[in-house]
Amino acid sequence: MSEATSTILIAELEGAVKGGSPERRLNMLRQVTDLFLSDADRLNENQIGVFDDVLVRLMEQMEARALAQLSTTLCSSALAPKEVVLQLAYHEEISVAAPVLTKSARLSECELIKIASLRGQKHLLAISGRDALSEGVTDILLKRGDSNISHALAKNAGARFSEFGYATLVESSKKDNSLAEQLGLRPDIPLKVFRELLSKASAAVLYRLLKAAPPEMRAKIEEVIESVVEQIASPAIAPVDYTESEAMAVAMNRAGKLGDQTINRFAIQGEYINLVAALSLLCSVKPEAIEPLIRNPRTDGLIVACKASRLNWSTTTMILRNRPDCPPITKQELEIGKEVFDALSLSAAQRTIRFWSARGSAKKVDAPDTAIAMSDI
Repeated sequence: MSEATSTILIAELEGAVKGGSPERRLNMLRQVTDLFLSDADRLNENQIGVFDDVLVRLMEQMEARALAQLSTTLCSSALAPKEVVLQLAYHEEISVAAPVLTKSARLSECELIKIASLRGQKHLLAISGRDALSEGVTDILLKRGDSNISHALAKNAGARFSEFGYATLVESSKKDNSLAEQLGLRPDIPLKVFRELLSKASAAVLYRLLKAAPPEMRAKIEEVIESVVEQIASPAIAPVDYTESEAMAVAMNRAGKLGDQTINRFAIQGEYINLVAALSLLCSVKPEAIEPLIRNPRTDGLIVACKASRLNWSTTTMILRNRPDCPPITKQELEIGKEVFDALSLSAAQRTIRFWSARGSAKKVDAPDTAIAMSDI
């Protein structure tokens, strides 16, 4: 663009701003924008600066609707006037700010951090959708953002996280299964963080991750599951003699009476030795593999044992509600538990409970007999 053209633009602008109607100013804005885009590849920074000055002055009296259109028009331009883009990005109306916040390459890391420090959740969400985000930007987004921001970042393959960022996401994922799944499926997640994430995840998350994970990630997930199992199936506090209860369970099973109704009664009446003996028989494992699951505050292992025993969800719920020395189970925990129960196949539950039993009785595990059957989950 020549100096003469610049002078003409400024002169027309003065007239549009001083005495022009809103329609004339809007038309002028469109003309200048179109002229810039048609010549952008041939302009140097000084010439772009002229357009910057012109557009900024035109923007001063424009309605949000016109500015939103301008933002959409300029967001994909790698040479868009910097001050124009910055003013659009800071705009309080998200319809104006979102296009450039999400796409414009003219916003630096420093500018994105400043905007994220000052604007609200909608602006933060728009930034979270950028193709590439540095650790510095994701740090401030996670510090100020709500759960929507965390989810958007966890799903964004171009987002990079610092140690603080990963720690924040892992902490949030404890109460958010969906976030845990999104984070667990990131191919760039550090192994240390991956282990921490899965060690704190519920059974529902573990099983859904195993189903959704690509083959190369499944081995990593299975490895972590083994360590989680060791925490769930911890040794019993004191040895218990199950001889009499086991004999009773065998007799009842032969008579066809060891089913939901009987086990439901064991749970309601607090007959925990009989309950453990019954579940161990139905699962084909030793009572020592079931006993720690009954007293563990985490419900994952007990749900697997109930599924492996062919019990229905109603009986499983009664067992979960009547565990000794455990806090009352919450409605949310029951909802998550039912999701696990329904998603888990009988064969997968039986393989899993045998896997846990083997881990509790020996340090070495024969993978073909005790590993979780991935195809069954």
